[in-house]
Amino acid sequence: MEQFDFYKATSIDEENSTDSGLSPILPLAARMRPVSLDEYIGQSHILAPDKLLHRAIAADRFTSIILSGPPGTGKTSLAELIARTTNSEFIRLSGVSCSVADIRKQVKIAIERQLAVKRKTTLFIDEIHRFNKAQQDSLLPDVENGVIRLVGATTHNPQFYIIGALLSRSLVFTLESLSSDDIKVLLKRAIKHENGFASLKVKLKKKALDFLGDACEGDARKALTALEIAVLTTTPNDDGIIKITEADAAESIQRKIINYGDDGHYDTASAFIKSMRGSDPDAAVYWLAKMLHAGEDIRFIARRIVIFASEDIGNADPRALSLATSAMQAVEMIGMPEARIILSQAVTYCATAPKSNASYVAIGEALDDVQNERVQAVPVHLRDSNSTGTREKQKDADAYKYPHGFTDAFVAQEYMGVAKDYYKPMGLGYEEKIKQRLDYWKKCRTHGAA
Repeated sequence: MEQFDFYKATSIDEENSTDSGLSPILPLAARMRPVSLDEYIGQSHILAPDKLLHRAIAADRFTSIILSGPPGTGKTSLAELIARTTNSEFIRLSGVSCSVADIRKQVKIAIERQLAVKRKTTLFIDEIHRFNKAQQDSLLPDVENGVIRLVGATTHNPQFYIIGALLSRSLVFTLESLSSDDIKVLLKRAIKHENGFASLKVKLKKKALDFLGDACEGDARKALTALEIAVLTTTPNDDGIIKITEADAAESIQRKIINYGDDGHYDTASAFIKSMRGSDPDAAVYWLAKMLHAGEDIRFIARRIVIFASEDIGNADPRALSLATSAMQAVEMIGMPEARIILSQAVTYCATAPKSNASYVAIGEALDDVQNERVQAVPVHLRDSNSTGTREKQKDADAYKYPHGFTDAFVAQEYMGVAKDYYKPMGLGYEEKIKQRLDYWKKCRTHGAA
């Protein structure tokens, strides 16, 4: 299978090529691939100088690497940098189209290259999760004996799609979606870089930059493609300046602009919470959709749902907090666009659950008493018997009664020293049972019976 080198110009007139030798007909995302680790943007959690991947590349000590992560996070660019940094031949195959025969052909060439010029071969397989078990098995002998150094890229969880034998021989790293700031740095670089639009007078308005930084959801390829479309389809003004506005950016990414400045953010989040509190799932899902469309951080949304589940539902439906917490964890692992489904499930559940803020009110009142009234001493019979002087005092006091030694695991005894009712269950949902239980215990304490 013939390999195409993205770092060489295609057959065009020399006067039409860029100074760096890259073909101007290549997409901007391909032209802007980093040529050194210093140029690589993002992924500091695995590429910082003290991190394993950085050290493995610098020491040129690895046999196989699996890179997983969402589209546009730099998996291919990183694979090319690994080959470049370790001065090895870079061969790219696709898990979609290549066969075992293609692999064997490249392995044969790699052996000949090693014998002839003592140069290693880095075999990059994009979408390696598309390889079946036989194709993945065919890689094992040559990875083990060092004929090739494998770098596989996948948007899926390697634990589910890569065979165990290959995983056990590989360093596995997860790439994360780029931050909004990372995307902005990349776009600014593209405007000034010789492989980008340095030869043009491009002015990217701040609102347009901010919009692309948020709207591209951490996908560098998507951001660069949108910038390229905006630049190439915008007519320069009389001074030859190509001004990219927020509207231009939105049109280039085919996304509607939503007024979502500071006020829009807080107002929408407020409407979102109040709609769930008001038990209106339709309104809550609408405000969720607006936040997602505007590029709101899905982790922010998930955290708000978790807080809501405890503050506004509480013990009326204790399952709400578990579901919201699970949703938060799932959103972190899955990312967009599938995270929208998880968030919608959590939102509709919380909006339709019975409501109670009794736990929220209880801690508020208790904190107010701790802060503004005399702090209650711990009753002697509740103190740790190992505390200084406690054991002697407990000899002269009523002994602590162990509730599990009594009927229904309840016994009437003092736990605070003053009569306070902080937690007042509303009697909705599961709190109805809690209220009945508390009323029964209160009656037992009043009559001094267990």
